Amino acid sequence: MVYDCVVLIGVVALATMPFIPFVSGKVLVPAEVGALAYAYWLWQAALCSLFFAYFWTRPRAQTLGMQAWRLRIERDDGAPIGWGVALRKIALVWMLILLPVIGYWSVWHDWSRSSFAIATVMSLAPLVAAYVSIWLSRDRLTWHDRWTRTKVVVLPKQ
Repeated sequence: MVYDCVVLIGVVALATMPFIPFVSGKVLVPAEVGALAYAYWLWQAALCSLFFAYFWTRPRAQTLGMQAWRLRIERDDGAPIGWGVALRKIALVWMLILLPVIGYWSVWHDWSRSSFAIATVMSLAPLVAAYVSIWLSRDRLTWHDRWTRTKVVVLPKQ
């Protein structure tokens, strides 16, 4: 994931260029540029999602980081995944990621320090549990792997 994030930083940096003429030296945050910041965030999320979906649906079924670690994503039957499965998998991950963000933004940003900590831990629990399930289950799948009937396999050394 770290390798892919390095590539994504470059992709997002390039994708930021169309927004630069509209910010007049301001930071792309709602307090400074209003709704443009939300459009930019959606643009970033869509771009990152399409990055993974594109690489997962290619014949190799690997992102650049997955190639370095000899990992490949495939369906349970060993076939490559299609765009529908890739987008469903990404949507499930986004739901797990956005749960704490939406909770903070809409509900508990003004709560006391201890209540805020409890709410944060509770909202992050599904995301953490989704990945901890890799070590706790016999088949070593994340929740979104189960729900989309996919798996990540380690390829043999050549």
